[in-house]
Amino acid sequence: MEKDKVLLELNKVFCQVFDDEDLRITEETTAADIEDWDSLEHINLIVACEKKFSMKFDISEIAKMKNVGDMAKMIMEKQ
Repeated sequence: MEKDKVLLELNKVFCQVFDDEDLRITEETTAADIEDWDSLEHINLIVACEKKFSMKFDISEIAKMKNVGDMAKMIMEKQ
């Protein structure tokens, strides 16, 4: 899957998890950029991404994610 397609699908997941249809993410988006992105929502986000992309992250991969771009890269590697 191409990066643009992954980011588009990720944006849909973010809108759903954070209940904000106007939310727009970029590769540089971090938890600091989204007000409701706390540790609980991070878990919900990871689970939603795993469902959406039919894959699983391991703990070390989750720990390496510093921004949405890192998440998209890991998803592309697992596809």
